[in-house]
Amino acid sequence: MAKEHKVVEFIDVVKRYKLYKNDKRRFMAIFSSKVPYKEKIAVNHVSFDVNKGEAVALFGKNGAGKSTILKMITGVTFPTSGEIIVRGRVSALLELTSGFDPELTGRENIYLKGQLCGLHDREIAELEDEIIAFAEVDEYIDQPVRSYSSGMKARLGFAVNVNIRPEILIVDEALSVGDKAFRQKCLEKVRKIIDEDGVTLLFVTHSTGTARKFCERGIVMQKGKLVYDGDIDEAIALYEA
Repeated sequence: MAKEHKVVEFIDVVKRYKLYKNDKRRFMAIFSSKVPYKEKIAVNHVSFDVNKGEAVALFGKNGAGKSTILKMITGVTFPTSGEIIVRGRVSALLELTSGFDPELTGRENIYLKGQLCGLHDREIAELEDEIIAFAEVDEYIDQPVRSYSSGMKARLGFAVNVNIRPEILIVDEALSVGDKAFRQKCLEKVRKIIDEDGVTLLFVTHSTGTARKFCERGIVMQKGKLVYDGDIDEAIALYEA
């Protein structure tokens, strides 16, 4: 598959956070620019492209900026400066249970999450049986999600996100969900949609072995800066060093 088509572009992106001493000062800052704060630069002048069909791993210690990059790609937060261009439907395995309404049933939440991802009810109906079978929640599918265990909610969240035919799949340690057999099924599903559907993968993980299974390219972040972008083995060697 040709990979010259850019689906994600980061152009000199900076993300700064204002850290206030407490909630009261944070609230006061809405009305006054004089409230003192500390500034945290989470992403510092980062530029890179991701082409259609690529599988890219992001490495870095906690606080390196990896998750902030993913959140900006998904639109959860926005850059302070610079430009981010995303082309294609994004499915993010970040917080697997986000978007669920605990009072709705599992089946109703499938439609809710599908709609949040931009699908029409007809499209969701075509995927419904496949999602339910993958999630392995069985007879609980028509029970309120508030009655689910955390593992059941996570499995349903993964099943929805990975089966809605994404063009760009973003994964942040979500492949650790469930027991060993279910984790293996998740890995095989991600591999299948990458190989057969040409899905673009952005994968944040501390598991270099798992990253090597999926990715040929690695990006290493350090204190908000991109310090390496290239071959996955060299990226892993730098990260582990």
